[in-house]
Amino acid sequence: VERGAILIDADQIVRDLQQPGEPVFDAMVKRWGQAVVSADGTLDRAAVAEMVFNDADELAALNAIVHPAVGEEMVKRRAEAAEESPGAVVVLDIPLLVRPDGEPIADRYRDLAGIVVVDADPEVAVQRLVAGRGLSEEDARARIARQADREARLAVADFVIDNTGPAEGLEPQIDACYRWAASLG
Repeated sequence: VERGAILIDADQIVRDLQQPGEPVFDAMVKRWGQAVVSADGTLDRAAVAEMVFNDADELAALNAIVHPAVGEEMVKRRAEAAEESPGAVVVLDIPLLVRPDGEPIADRYRDLAGIVVVDADPEVAVQRLVAGRGLSEEDARARIARQADREARLAVADFVIDNTGPAEGLEPQIDACYRWAASLG
């Protein structure tokens, strides 16, 4: 974004769609009841995580509610970006682009000019989840285990940024990635 790219962030879209009054929020409350609603009326994301991240059926139900709506919104935002800024580099930040079976999560992403994977050693990823999100090590490992494995993510990558080390080491990689993305036209 600092280099002029347009960012479309799937996680932010999820948060937007999970606001009270939005269809995704309403569908989640219908599925899990008031147990997922905080005292202030917003979604209790921790309660949702507790319910779904250790139950494959509930996680599938959550994904069935959230993923189609996020996909539709991303398509809409991509079209808006193309219309408003022709030729701009558009970055879709999609943490779960690849399913655990190694396939892209939806056909709507097969037309991307390129896929960048930000990779980190799995042990580093666990420690970052523990430190950054306050998860237990067991919960962090369980969350990572439910996602596509490292090999599957790297298999779809056209460009890889190594995020195992300190943040300072990312700048040259990001510069190279931006030049690569801009060259795709």
